[in-house]
Amino acid sequence: MNDMVLQKLEGGLLTITMNRPERKNALNPEMVAGLVEAARRAADDPEVRAVLFKGAGGSFCVGGDVKSMAAGRAPLPFEQKLANLRRGMEVSRILHQMPKPVVAQLDGAAAGAGLSMALSCDLRIASESCKITTAFAKVGFSGDYGGTYFLTQLLGSARARELYLMSPVLTAREAHAIGMVTKVVPDAGIDAAAHELALSLAQGPSIALGYIKRNINNAEHLPLEDCFDGEAIHHTRCGDTEDHKEAAKAFVEKRKPSFKGA
Repeated sequence: MNDMVLQKLEGGLLTITMNRPERKNALNPEMVAGLVEAARRAADDPEVRAVLFKGAGGSFCVGGDVKSMAAGRAPLPFEQKLANLRRGMEVSRILHQMPKPVVAQLDGAAAGAGLSMALSCDLRIASESCKITTAFAKVGFSGDYGGTYFLTQLLGSARARELYLMSPVLTAREAHAIGMVTKVVPDAGIDAAAHELALSLAQGPSIALGYIKRNINNAEHLPLEDCFDGEAIHHTRCGDTEDHKEAAKAFVEKRKPSFKGA
């Protein structure tokens, strides 16, 4: 197992932890490979019903390891650099498209590709002192890991242009005010709050949550009629699940449903 990416599955919740705290979880090739593997495991493992994505040592991820980039390693051919980057960027695609809810826990800093990965997740819960920035322009890059796509979809092109071209450093409260962050909590409570939120999703009606995510993803690029068709198909399929039957029974009996993801 890649010790730069830790995985823990408990109660249907897979916690994926970036583990380079001495570098504020900056991305290097080994960590990227581990993240892609962990994301694929999360998508494919039927025991995984939700994901919590976080960083070790009080920081989420500051993006690519700029110190390593500047170390003067032998340059690779353009085609190889392109292939390596595109392979690593799969982590964002998998997290965004998997039919399971993904929660990003943002503390310390979320910058560059780190922010891009956080934006690929469904929900983002941030600590009060977290600093958030696209950062790419400041180091002479145009952006990667899907950040321009996700930020444009989330906030619109005008705000995305501002945040990429000017690259301001936002507080967690500022990010929340513009809709980039779902919730802000005190620093001391970030671990518990993020885990509680992600676990509640893992214990929810997994099939329905997966279809909800697919419906919203469809709305980003499909026309209205196709979205209607998707909603109708997914809604009908949910009606045949044990979770729906349990929810209906619990409603009648005035109790909380117990979902099993079936």
